[in-house]
Amino acid sequence: MANELILIVEDNEKNRKLARDVLAFNGYRLLEAETGEDAVRLAREQHPDLVLMDIQLPGIDGITALRQLREDPATRAIPVIAVTASAMAQDRQKIMAAGFDGYQSKPLAIKEFVAAVRALLDRR
Repeated sequence: MANELILIVEDNEKNRKLARDVLAFNGYRLLEAETGEDAVRLAREQHPDLVLMDIQLPGIDGITALRQLREDPATRAIPVIAVTASAMAQDRQKIMAAGFDGYQSKPLAIKEFVAAVRALLDRR
């Protein structure tokens, strides 16, 4: 369907630009944050349809930001995909156990990334 609003939370400009370009090309509207604190604030203000959350961020990390989103009734139901360079099996298990709705490792595999975003949005 596209046109959904996606919040990209990524402190690395090149990684953020890649996600932004790929998602914009596919018709999504985008918000961007470089810190976990900004992510939580923007999610509360804008109520995106999906959040793409890096794990290692300046300030609070992605897991802490997710916890804050889940504790707030206004943002609790927003799906959040972890997007991280932490690709070891135990890292993935820890991240998914924290309550993320999906997991994408960096560097992004574009087709799989777009398919994962679409699949999660379609489940809403």
